[in-house]
Amino acid sequence: MSTPWLSVLMPTYNGGAFLVAALESIRAQQAGGEFEVIAVDDGSEDGTVATLETYSSRLPLRIVRRPRSGNWVASTNHGLAVARGEYACLLHQDDLWMDGRLRALRAALDAAPDAALVVHPSWFVDARGARLGRWRCPLPPGRVDPALVLERLIVQNFLAVPAPLFRRDLALQAGGMDESLWYAADWDLWLKLSRGGTVLHHPEPLAAFRIHAASQTAQRSAGAEDLRLQLETVLRRHLPAAAGGDRRLASVAEFSVELNLALAGGLHRRAAPWGRLSAGFLALGPSGWRRYLRDSRIAERVAARLRLLGERGRARAAA
Repeated sequence: MSTPWLSVLMPTYNGGAFLVAALESIRAQQAGGEFEVIAVDDGSEDGTVATLETYSSRLPLRIVRRPRSGNWVASTNHGLAVARGEYACLLHQDDLWMDGRLRALRAALDAAPDAALVVHPSWFVDARGARLGRWRCPLPPGRVDPALVLERLIVQNFLAVPAPLFRRDLALQAGGMDESLWYAADWDLWLKLSRGGTVLHHPEPLAAFRIHAASQTAQRSAGAEDLRLQLETVLRRHLPAAAGGDRRLASVAEFSVELNLALAGGLHRRAAPWGRLSAGFLALGPSGWRRYLRDSRIAERVAARLRLLGERGRARAAA
């Protein structure tokens, strides 16, 4: 059996609503070399495993069934451990690849075989797969200085889960994903990997991140203190290396965490401290405002969700 160049890690649990679309987006790839898909199922109780078994004859798909743990990060780490590819990437059951993704990434790696991490923008899409807007990376195209990636990524995780492609051995050396961070494990991993070597930015969106009410991010973000602990844990781990004593960058990153907590709270009808947040934003000054607006991609993130709310309102009005 030949070794695949890429392992696609797919943690699954009761994925009936969107799993077929995710698998079809892989099957639609016309070129890109040999790859494998490792689906690690966390004790699904619906037809998820049956769907995976159907696709095992259409894709190079391996199914790993585990007892229910409720931890997608642990499932991902298990997939990472049993994978065989030189590179790996994540695809959650509700996200999608764009046509030509594998071909584009394979070509990028052929041109830069020393790349440790390849990133690209993504689309926000709704439950039907309709586009809600782009989610861009605030990076120059091509090779990017790892220090620049770290400096901008510490302000905000601007990488959708299905976007990065990374050297699997480097992820294993870094300890994989932190299983205590169900919300911020991907951000933590990207920050670790951005310090591991050449970073390559492909400037075209090659994946889609689905926004929907049943997502784990939407449902589990109700725990305000747990969410704060996770974001502050990641900040504490990586801010010293990213900021290097630059207090202005630290202030922007800390403000970003506070605003993210307020936005997450808004999903669950918690009142936000807008007065304190406004004062904190003003205190950043012009250079901090520019840095925050550039690196947080706040306009794109909020605009996509406002479009979604508008669609829901129009649908209710038409019903």
